[in-house]
This record gives sequence, C-alpha cells and structure tokens, in this order.
Amino acid sequence: MSQSFDVAVIGLGAMGSAALAELAERGLKVIGFERHYPAHPLGSSHGDSRMIRLAYFEDPSYVPILQRAYAKWRELEQRSEQEVLSVTGVLQIGLPDSDLLRGVLASCALHGLSHEVLDASSTMARFPAFSLDPDEMAVLDPEGGFVRPEIAVSLQVKRAAAAGAVVHFGETITHIDPDHGDVTVVSNHGRCFAKKVIVATGAWINQLVPQLQGKAKPIRQVVAWYHPKQALDAQQGRMPGFIRDEGPGGAFFGFPAIGSDGVKIGRHLHFNQPLDPDEPNAPVDDEDFALLDQFAHHRLPTVASFRHKAITCRYTMMPNENFLIDFLPGTDDIIICSACSGHGFKFASVIGEILADLAQKSTTDLPIGLFAFDRHFPS
Repeated sequence: MSQSFDVAVIGLGAMGSAALAELAERGLKVIGFERHYPAHPLGSSHGDSRMIRLAYFEDPSYVPILQRAYAKWRELEQRSEQEVLSVTGVLQIGLPDSDLLRGVLASCALHGLSHEVLDASSTMARFPAFSLDPDEMAVLDPEGGFVRPEIAVSLQVKRAAAAGAVVHFGETITHIDPDHGDVTVVSNHGRCFAKKVIVATGAWINQLVPQLQGKAKPIRQVVAWYHPKQALDAQQGRMPGFIRDEGPGGAFFGFPAIGSDGVKIGRHLHFNQPLDPDEPNAPVDDEDFALLDQFAHHRLPTVASFRHKAITCRYTMMPNENFLIDFLPGTDDIIICSACSGHGFKFASVIGEILADLAQKSTTDLPIGLFAFDRHFPS
C-alpha cells in the first residue's frame, strides 16, 4: 500500500467515522483506518445509548455546536431511514447551588433554551422513577434524549464507503511522519501518503501524539442495566434520561428502559482508574456492583430494582474535561481530535463536519476556540 490521498483518518469510532463520511461526500480522496471494527467493545462507542442534551452545564459555549449536532443527526436519519436520536427529555438533578444546576440554568438563560424548573415534590409526582431529597431540585431539558452509538458509527462508515472512501479495518497505524511533503502514514500492513491526517484514536491517541502522553488519560468506565419493579415508570415518555449531582459522591447518569435490558446507570469517571488501552477491559467486580447498586436502590428504587448486566468501556480524559480539536502545534497537516472526556459522543455528527472543514480549508465557521491546543496547555 503506497497510495496518496487527500486525507487519512486514523480511528473510525464516533468522531473519525463521521469525519470520513463528511470528507468522502465532499469529493475528497480519503482513507480511514481502524485497528478493530466499528463500535468495538474496547473503545467508547458501544453500550446501546449515549446521552444528548441542549441545556449544557459544562459550558454555554457548547450549545451552538450542539444545535448543529442535532441537525446533523437528523440528516443522518433521513439518509439512512433509521432512528438514531430519540428525544425522551433529560432531567438534571441536584442542590440549587450545585455546579450542575447553576451551569444548566446559565446555558438556558444565555441561549434562550426551553426548560422547566421543578422542586423535589413536583419532580417525584411527575416522574415517579426518581427519589429526591426535600432540598433538591431538577431542571428538565425537553430536547434531551439519547443517541444509539453502534447504529450511528455503522451508518457513518457505510456512508463513507458509499461515497468512495477506502476503509481498512484490523489495521493499526504505528507512525505518522510529516517531515517530507505529504504526511507518511505507516501501519502494520504498509504505508500511504496524505496531504492531511486526522488522528481520532480515542484511548490510543498518546501512542501517535507524544505531546499528549501523560495528558490524555484513558480510564475505565462501568455501566449497568437494571430491571424495574414498576415497568411503566421506566418507559420512555414516563421516565427521562438523567444526570444527578451527588456532591462528594460524584455525578451519576442514566436512561429509561430502551430495550429489554432495562434502565442503564453509570457514574461519571466511575473510580477514575487509568488503563492500558492495549490490554483487555478489566472485568466488572464487586466494588463496581456495590457502587451502582447502592445508587440504584437509593435513588431509583422502583425502576432500577434488579441488576441484569454490566459492561466496561473507556473514557479518554483531557485535563480540563473539554475537547481537543486542533492542528498539532508546529504543523498544518495533522489534526488532533480527542473530543470525549466522557461527554463527547452526542457531538460526533457535528465534529465530523468540523474535522472535515479543518482538513479541507484549515478553518471552520463553528465556534471551537474552547477546544484549541493552547486552551489545554498554555505556553
């Protein structure tokens, strides 16, 4: 393999698959590499559901990008005639002075987002799945819901291939060399050349981007599914997705019953355990079960009653938990994308567009200043 391409995309998970599809449909000659297969269980694009929400507590700067993400997900649905994004509402719960609720309300106020503020008793009367303390409150984002990760990634790969992209699965990129005109991309099967390269390798990004070693941190995440005692209360339309600030106990998230597995629950960052991306995921253990079971029984007693199964996946955390989307410093041909930190999948549709813009014209009209290299690592 020694062909030349306009753009090579390394990593075909959530972000890379969307970028490859965008670039191919713009008529560029593109190639994509994935060391495993679409939505494989050693990455961050499996597990039935990923939350999407407009009332974004992390930073109001994300909201315009989210609005574009919604539009891009709907475009993908229209193209494929498959449902990718389901709106269930998302309930964000905590004390009134918590970072979660203050951030949600700030985003709503700045961007004029539709929302409802509910006290504890009103929340429990309307959504009986939840148990709140008397001094807690909730903000309902009616546009919130979930995206189906396996379907989304598979559809983006199919879209890219249909538009002429070359796609290589089971191939690991070992080196990228920008020193001689086009970037040389070296794999365990050969090499190719590209005018621009997008690196979107998730937990493996440190291996190709030495500047991120010790900074982009892969960690282990665990989620579990529970069968309900009260099945009606767990249904979509009756139970929204949720984020819950437990103060020192961390932030938990979950979804209504989407399929036969029941209600899904996780804690953001879980135990914040670093992992070696080249090693298999560690099995779920008693400590994992105890953490999630305790939350389920205390906060969702009727809809998360009997644990059914649990799995592990991976977060790749940046130090400030914002995304990194920028050219590698000192280059104009290598684009780095670590757009996750445990809250990135919902943006994948629009991040594909952003990465395609950067590869094609070195800029984008979407507001990505928050994601610049120097915002993470000031000189």
